Amino acid sequence: MDKDNYFSVSETANIMGISRTAVLKKIYARKLKAERIGHFWAIPKSELGFYLGENLSDEQQKTIVKGVQKTVKEYGEVLEKLGKE
Repeated sequence: MDKDNYFSVSETANIMGISRTAVLKKIYARKLKAERIGHFWAIPKSELGFYLGENLSDEQQKTIVKGVQKTVKEYGEVLEKLGKE
């Protein structure tokens, strides 16, 4: 394993601006890919491309588009009203 291509849970938390516990919850919920190395988790740098200012993968782009579409569908009227204020 090339250490330069992975982040620890603590490093990932700092990059994402969330707690270590939140990172671990994302890993356990399979929302963040990680590899188990002994008792530790290693998060590939490719998983944090968005936070590092790199391009998003096709899967990440699709996830964002789905989320935006769902939000607009469920809260479109509210969002429209908020935009007018």
